[in-house]
Amino acid sequence: MVDDDFRNIFAMTALLERGHADVNTAESGAEAIACLESTPGIAIVLMDIMMPGMDGYATIRAIRAIDRFKELPIIAVTGKVTVGERQRCIEAGANDYVPKPVNTRDLVAAIGPWLTVPILAT
Repeated sequence: MVDDDFRNIFAMTALLERGHADVNTAESGAEAIACLESTPGIAIVLMDIMMPGMDGYATIRAIRAIDRFKELPIIAVTGKVTVGERQRCIEAGANDYVPKPVNTRDLVAAIGPWLTVPILAT
Protein backbone atom coordinates (compact mmCIF):
# COMPACT_ATOMS: atom_id res chain seq x y z
CA MET A 1 0.00 0.00 0.00
CA VAL A 2 1.53 3.27 -1.16
CA ASP A 3 -0.11 6.48 0.03
CA ASP A 4 1.15 9.74 1.50
CA ASP A 5 -1.90 10.12 3.80
CA PHE A 6 -1.67 8.06 6.99
CA ARG A 7 -5.48 8.00 7.27
CA ASN A 8 -5.73 6.18 3.94
CA ILE A 9 -2.93 3.82 4.93
CA PHE A 10 -4.68 3.07 8.22
CA ALA A 11 -8.09 2.46 6.62
CA MET A 12 -6.81 0.31 3.75
CA THR A 13 -4.44 -1.66 5.96
CA ALA A 14 -7.26 -2.40 8.42
CA LEU A 15 -9.50 -3.56 5.58
CA LEU A 16 -6.85 -5.80 4.04
CA GLU A 17 -5.69 -7.24 7.35
CA ARG A 18 -9.29 -8.24 8.15
CA GLY A 19 -8.91 -10.44 5.06
CA HIS A 20 -5.69 -11.89 6.55
CA ALA A 21 -3.37 -10.04 4.18
CA ASP A 22 0.13 -9.08 5.24
CA VAL A 23 0.40 -5.41 4.37
CA ASN A 24 3.58 -3.41 3.80
CA THR A 25 3.19 0.34 3.58
CA ALA A 26 5.13 3.16 1.97
CA GLU A 27 4.43 6.88 2.08
CA SER A 28 6.27 7.88 -1.11
CA GLY A 29 7.26 6.53 -4.47
CA ALA A 30 10.90 6.17 -3.48
CA GLU A 31 9.91 4.34 -0.30
CA ALA A 32 7.66 2.02 -2.33
CA ILE A 33 10.48 1.06 -4.69
CA ALA A 34 12.83 0.48 -1.74
CA CYS A 35 10.19 -1.72 -0.08
CA LEU A 36 9.75 -3.78 -3.25
CA GLU A 37 13.51 -4.19 -3.61
CA SER A 38 13.96 -5.32 0.01
CA THR A 39 10.79 -7.40 0.53
CA PRO A 40 10.51 -10.54 -1.56
CA GLY A 41 7.10 -11.99 -2.25
CA ILE A 42 4.97 -8.87 -2.54
CA ALA A 43 1.95 -10.03 -4.51
CA ILE A 44 0.28 -6.74 -5.44
CA VAL A 45 0.74 -2.99 -5.09
CA LEU A 46 -2.05 -0.54 -4.29
CA MET A 47 -0.74 2.83 -5.52
CA ASP A 48 -2.00 6.31 -4.69
CA ILE A 49 -1.60 8.66 -7.65
CA MET A 50 -1.53 12.10 -6.04
CA MET A 51 1.65 12.14 -3.95
CA PRO A 52 4.23 14.92 -3.64
CA GLY A 53 7.59 14.44 -5.28
CA MET A 54 7.39 11.20 -7.24
CA ASP A 55 3.67 10.83 -7.98
CA GLY A 56 1.93 7.53 -8.58
CA TYR A 57 2.34 7.67 -12.36
CA ALA A 58 6.11 8.13 -12.07
CA THR A 59 6.33 5.47 -9.38
CA ILE A 60 4.42 2.95 -11.50
CA ARG A 61 6.69 3.69 -14.47
CA ALA A 62 9.79 3.29 -12.29
CA ILE A 63 8.51 -0.04 -10.94
CA ARG A 64 7.77 -1.26 -14.47
CA ALA A 65 11.33 -0.32 -15.52
CA ILE A 66 12.68 -2.96 -13.11
CA ASP A 67 12.67 -6.30 -14.96
CA ARG A 68 11.46 -8.46 -12.09
CA PHE A 69 8.47 -6.16 -11.44
CA LYS A 70 7.22 -5.90 -15.03
CA GLU A 71 4.37 -8.34 -14.29
CA LEU A 72 3.68 -7.29 -10.67
CA PRO A 73 0.00 -6.33 -10.38
CA ILE A 74 -0.40 -2.63 -9.59
CA ILE A 75 -3.80 -1.16 -8.79
CA ALA A 76 -4.11 2.63 -8.81
CA VAL A 77 -6.19 3.71 -5.82
CA THR A 78 -6.82 7.42 -6.05
CA GLY A 79 -9.06 10.32 -5.21
CA LYS A 80 -8.28 11.76 -8.62
CA VAL A 81 -11.63 10.92 -10.17
CA THR A 82 -11.67 12.75 -13.47
CA VAL A 83 -12.63 11.85 -17.02
CA GLY A 84 -9.87 9.74 -18.49
CA GLU A 85 -8.14 9.04 -15.18
CA ARG A 86 -8.51 5.26 -15.43
CA GLN A 87 -6.89 5.37 -18.86
CA ARG A 88 -4.00 7.57 -17.64
CA CYS A 89 -3.33 5.06 -14.84
CA ILE A 90 -3.41 2.12 -17.26
CA GLU A 91 -1.11 3.95 -19.69
CA ALA A 92 1.35 4.54 -16.82
CA GLY A 93 1.43 0.77 -16.24
CA ALA A 94 -1.30 0.09 -13.69
CA ASN A 95 -3.37 -3.04 -14.15
CA ASP A 96 -6.56 -1.44 -12.82
CA TYR A 97 -7.98 1.64 -11.08
CA VAL A 98 -10.14 2.03 -7.95
CA PRO A 99 -11.44 5.49 -7.02
CA LYS A 100 -11.44 6.86 -3.46
CA PRO A 101 -13.33 6.70 -1.26
CA VAL A 102 -12.73 3.00 -1.73
CA ASN A 103 -15.76 0.76 -2.06
CA THR A 104 -14.85 -2.68 -0.67
CA ARG A 105 -16.59 -4.49 -3.53
CA ASP A 106 -14.71 -2.43 -6.12
CA LEU A 107 -11.42 -3.17 -4.38
CA VAL A 108 -12.15 -6.91 -4.22
CA ALA A 109 -13.12 -6.90 -7.90
CA ALA A 110 -9.87 -5.13 -8.80
CA ILE A 111 -7.44 -7.23 -6.75
CA GLY A 112 -9.19 -10.60 -6.89
CA PRO A 113 -8.06 -11.66 -10.36
CA TRP A 114 -4.41 -11.04 -9.47
CA LEU A 115 -4.21 -13.13 -6.29
CA THR A 116 -4.08 -16.91 -6.04
CA VAL A 117 -5.68 -16.83 -2.57
CA PRO A 118 -8.64 -14.52 -1.95
CA ILE A 119 -8.12 -12.13 0.95
CA LEU A 120 -11.54 -10.50 1.18
CA ALA A 121 -15.05 -11.80 0.93
CA THR A 122 -17.57 -9.71 -0.95
